[in-house]
Amino acid sequence: MLCARLTVDGPVAKVAVPAMGPETGRELPRTETRMTEENGTVTIKVTAADTSAMRAALNSHLECIRIIEDIEDLTEMKP
Repeated sequence: MLCARLTVDGPVAKVAVPAMGPETGRELPRTETRMTEENGTVTIKVTAADTSAMRAALNSHLECIRIIEDIEDLTEMKP
C-alpha cells in the first residue's frame, strides 16, 4: 500500500476544505483519501493500492489546489 501526504497552508487552505470536500469524497478506484484541517493547515492523506492509482489521485488533488490558487489570484483585491 502506497501513502502520500499533501500539506497546504496560507490563503488556499481557507477554501481548500469546502472546495475539495466533494472531490475527496468521490470514489477513485483503488484509493482512499482523507482530508483534515488544523490551525489553518490542510493535510490530504492519500493511500493507494498501486502507483497508477496514486498518480491519478495526486494529479486530481493537485489540480484542484492549482485551480483554487488560480481563482484566488483572479479574485484578489488590487489596491
